[in-house]
Amino acid sequence: MDRRNFLRRLSVLLASAAPAALSCSKTGIRPNFLLITADDLHYASVGVFGCGVADITPNIDRLASEGVRFTNAHVNIAVCQPCRSVLMTGKYPHRNGAVGFGPIFENVPTLQERLRKAGYYNGIAGKVSHLTPEEKFCWDKIVRDNELGQGRDSALFYVHAKEFFEESKKIKKPFFLMANSSDPHRPFAGSEQEKHRAVSRNLIYPEARLYYKPQEIEVPGFLPDLPDVRKELAQYYTSTHRCDRTVGMILQALEESGLADQTMVTFLSDNGMAFPYAKTNCYLSSTKTPWIVRWPGVVEPGAVKTDLVSTVDFMPTILESAGISMIEGLDGESYLDLIKGRPYRKRNYVYTAFHVTVADREYPMRSLQDKKYGYIYNAWSDGETVFINNAQLGLTFEAMKRAAETDKEIADRVKFFQYRIPEELYDYERDPDALQNLVEDPLYRDELRRFRKELLEFMISVDDPLAEGFRSYLESSS
Repeated sequence: MDRRNFLRRLSVLLASAAPAALSCSKTGIRPNFLLITADDLHYASVGVFGCGVADITPNIDRLASEGVRFTNAHVNIAVCQPCRSVLMTGKYPHRNGAVGFGPIFENVPTLQERLRKAGYYNGIAGKVSHLTPEEKFCWDKIVRDNELGQGRDSALFYVHAKEFFEESKKIKKPFFLMANSSDPHRPFAGSEQEKHRAVSRNLIYPEARLYYKPQEIEVPGFLPDLPDVRKELAQYYTSTHRCDRTVGMILQALEESGLADQTMVTFLSDNGMAFPYAKTNCYLSSTKTPWIVRWPGVVEPGAVKTDLVSTVDFMPTILESAGISMIEGLDGESYLDLIKGRPYRKRNYVYTAFHVTVADREYPMRSLQDKKYGYIYNAWSDGETVFINNAQLGLTFEAMKRAAETDKEIADRVKFFQYRIPEELYDYERDPDALQNLVEDPLYRDELRRFRKELLEFMISVDDPLAEGFRSYLESSS
C-alpha cells in the first residue's frame, strides 16, 4: 500500500472513531446517562446553591462536590410538562408542539428515538405522563408514579433504579434513565392538601425523615414573611428534604451497580417552587434551576461554571457525548466543551417563555435574560385580565390577600401579581427577587431598548408566533 492510500485509510479510520473517542470516559466505554429531576424545586432551596436551612440537601450537595455546578442555568419554560418536552427534543415549546399539557408534534425527533437507534436502553421512573405521545419516547422500561409512592418514596426509587441498572448490564447495553421525583411539588409533606388527597383518592404518601418547623426555615425575598407563609414553606422544605433522599437512593443504586464511573449524571429542577412569583412565570425564581453534572474522569469535581445554559441545550449535549450525529434544526447547543473545560461559544442570553396553565388559561409571556438583567413581555396584561395559577392554592396566597387589607406593600404585590403590566425589567444581579421593576427608570432606558430589540430579533429568528404582536406593541409604545 503506498503512502497516499495509507494516509487516506488512516484518516477514514480516525474520522469514524472520533465520535466514540469524544464521548467516552477514560474506560473507553460509551457513557451511560442518568437524568434526575426534582419537581418545582426553587434553585436557592439547595444547600450548595445558597440555602441556609439546616441539612436540607446533603445528597445533592455531595453530587455537586463530585461534579460541575452551573450557577446560571435555566429552564426555557417554567412548568412541568413543557419543560420536560424541551429537554427531550432540543426545541422551544412552540417549535416542539408541547406549549402546555399536551403532546409534542409527531414529526419532532426525540432524544430517546436517537438513543434507541444507537443501541441504548431507555428507562423512565415517574412523571411518565409528562412526555407524550408515549410512543415517541421509546421507553424500554416504565415505572409509573403509583409504583413509586406517588413519585415520592426514595426506597421504591432505589429498588426500581437498581433493577434497571442490572437489566442494562445483563443485556450489555448502555442506558439512559430519567428518574423524576414528584417532590417538592404540591401537595407538600404533612400538609392538609396531602392528607385530603390521600383520603379522597385512596393514596399513600411516604413519611418524611425530617419535618421542618416554621421557625427553622428561610423565606425567599419574593414572598412576605407571614405566619402562614412560613407554615407552608416549612412543608415545602420538608418535601425538598424528602426529594434529596430520593436523589441519594438513586445514586446509591447506581454506585452499587458498578456503573457509576461510566455514567454522566445530570440533576436539575423542572421549574421554580409552586408559590406566587415563581412557577408558571418568567422571573429568575421561575426559570433558574440548580443544575449539576457529574461525569467521573471527564468533569472536574467541584467545578463551578457561571456560563448561561438552558434545558434546550440538554439533548444536543447528550447526543455529542454519546457520539451520535447531531439532528439538524435543534434550537439548543451542546455544552460538552464547557463541562470539559475547553473553549466554548458562550450564550449571551437565555430565552424563556410561558404559554398556558394546567387549567388551560392562556397567559403568553416572553423573556430574555443575561447574567445581570431580565426583561419580560406580558402579552396578556391589559389591566383587566386576572392571572390565576395553581401556585395560588394553599396557605401562602390567601395569607397575602388577608395581609393586603392592612399592609399597602403586600397589597401592591398581590395586585401586581394578579394584573402585571406589559413590560418588566429587573437587575437580577442586585435584585434577584424581582422587587423593583426598572421599566420606567430613565437610568435604564438604554438597557430597555437593548432588550426590546434583542427579544424581537430572537423571536423572529425562532418563528415565535407572538413576534408580530410584540412588534406591534413596541411600535405603538414608542
